[in-house]
Amino acid sequence: MPTTTSTVRCLSPACVRLISACRWKWPSASAPSSISNSPAFHDPLTGLPNRVLVRQQFQALAADANSARSRLALVFVDADGFKTVNDSLGHAVGDELLKGMTQRFAQSLRASDTLSREGGDEFLLILGDLSHADAAASVLNDLMESLQRPFALEGHQLSTSVSMGVAVYPDDGTDFDTLLKKADMAMFRAKAEGRSTYRFFDEGMNAEAAERLNIENGLRLALAQQELALHYQPQIDLASGLLVGAEALLRWQHPQQGMLSPGLFIPIAEESGLIVPIGEWVIASACQQAARWQRAGLPPFVVAVNLSALQFLRGDIVASVEAALQQSGLAPQYLELELTESILIQNTAKVLAITQRLSALGVQLSIDDFGTGYSSLSYLKRLKVDKLKIDQSFVRDLASDADSSAITGTIIQLARSTGLALHCRRRGKPAGTSHTAKHGL
Repeated sequence: MPTTTSTVRCLSPACVRLISACRWKWPSASAPSSISNSPAFHDPLTGLPNRVLVRQQFQALAADANSARSRLALVFVDADGFKTVNDSLGHAVGDELLKGMTQRFAQSLRASDTLSREGGDEFLLILGDLSHADAAASVLNDLMESLQRPFALEGHQLSTSVSMGVAVYPDDGTDFDTLLKKADMAMFRAKAEGRSTYRFFDEGMNAEAAERLNIENGLRLALAQQELALHYQPQIDLASGLLVGAEALLRWQHPQQGMLSPGLFIPIAEESGLIVPIGEWVIASACQQAARWQRAGLPPFVVAVNLSALQFLRGDIVASVEAALQQSGLAPQYLELELTESILIQNTAKVLAITQRLSALGVQLSIDDFGTGYSSLSYLKRLKVDKLKIDQSFVRDLASDADSSAITGTIIQLARSTGLALHCRRRGKPAGTSHTAKHGL
């Protein structure tokens, strides 16, 4: 196919090096500069081509690959943790970070590669002139290495990483939309496997994607069809042996697959946003059950509910708790909300305001799985929490691991010195029982 070369006009200084690194080849019949240089075909923040333009460029690059009997790789790039930057430091800093990432990417690309921005924190790459699929790996490794140096932005030193999914032309598909869909699947696999990495598409991902879609669609009906249920794990005081609380555990009685564990459907609920209405239902149901137990004559005890970060920060958690307490008639001191450490490090000002409002309602707040995350002492000082819950991995190994024993002892002393209650999660009666008693639990 005859081609002409047209330079892409870059609207951002971050793209200056990209101009020299990437050439845009167009069929000669469709090479008007009004298309390649029009702002309508470029991202206004970074100056990069948008999807409309990169889709057209893909056609020309695919034709070149066919002639040369080579391959292309379409790479879906997603920044890890970008929302946290926007929420905590503001969109202006987030925009500067995207520009900085664009410049770092451009410095790592070859002349045969193309970079575009999808929108938000997502980019697309077309890696051209590949002799085989694995040849893309060296370019992707260079891209990831380029992000290892912190970005100095607005007085902040920011570190970031990306998760990338790769689909190869013509092995995984011969049209842009098919390859984009498969690259997106592979990117989600990279996210699920720890982030800051890349994954090539494989056919097994199609089955996984279909299963995920089935679960998501099923979850949308599960609430209305009363398929969700709460099971309660008792909390026992080791000194007295008395029941002092119960933790609400979410389960899904799927009509075809039977009882599903939360590890299967909670991540999908969080990614789809369904965790917010599901979380509201969990709080309301737990409060109603606790009130029913009290009306039945059982001694009052605390019912604990775990909150997801999405539910805490995006939903109106204070209004949900207020409504659940009012409708059930449960006194607020008998509801405990479990916060993960990942919640506490996000947008600290907003988290502080929410925890203060929840504490003012009279509910108890605890930090779940303490010791496995960031465990910053600063948030213990500022946030209105009542209890620390020691991660079961430490308790399970108390009898055999000196480090677990030392860490547990340190957490116990920390709780005592700050006046916080302690909870140790275990199942059954493991060997660590006598050792936790020695520590004073």
